[in-house]
Amino acid sequence: MKGFLTTAWLGAVLWLLAPAPLWAINADALLEEVDRRLQPSSYEMYRKIINIEPDGRHREFVFYTVRKGTDKMAAVFLDPPSERGRSTLRLGENMWLYIPAVGRPIRITSLQSVTGGIFSNSDILRLDFSVEYTATLLEEDERHYVLELAARSPAVAYDRLKMWVDRETISPLTIEAYAASGLLIKTLQYSNIIDFGNGVVRPATLETTSPLQEGYRSVMLFSGIRPRELPDEIFTLSFMPRIGEMRQ
Repeated sequence: MKGFLTTAWLGAVLWLLAPAPLWAINADALLEEVDRRLQPSSYEMYRKIINIEPDGRHREFVFYTVRKGTDKMAAVFLDPPSERGRSTLRLGENMWLYIPAVGRPIRITSLQSVTGGIFSNSDILRLDFSVEYTATLLEEDERHYVLELAARSPAVAYDRLKMWVDRETISPLTIEAYAASGLLIKTLQYSNIIDFGNGVVRPATLETTSPLQEGYRSVMLFSGIRPRELPDEIFTLSFMPRIGEMRQ
């Protein structure tokens, strides 16, 4: 018994002295780790968005997307043919849509949707959560961390987010998005964690529903995520008609 107590006491001391993960102390650091695991700092990828109506009808969109740093993202429509050649650009809080028939970029807002579904432009042109929000750790258990995210600026699409994070993979599982009034705008569910290579292990599926659009849902499928060094020239209004040229 004496030996057991000594061993148990020593184990407890070692547990107390063991370095805790930074996010166990700092919720903002945990949110930064979530961002790091979701995507490299500079990358390219392909996405499909599927908008599904209550009667089962659906419409699909395919994008090629590039991102650099914490404030630059651009994407070009590959399908359907009626949308092909349209492109979007995000620089910080500013967003534009380029339509070939119009021939010039048009300003768009974060809460609008270039695909017409539940995913907003902010969801489609998502930068790092930690750039737009500050985090507070609400609770944790053996499987999850629960974070409350407060918008750093009134320009952010959602005033507050509640995020459930998987402890093992440090990936988001569920996000509830709220307006400043406290109204629940939408719920986003991440699933299907896969290894994309190059150290990117993250969910490949994101689905969203909204109590404001009963019976409708939108799904985003991710593929081909890989790090890539990109020139600043890509992320300019003048380059928007040519974003598709970056595909290799």
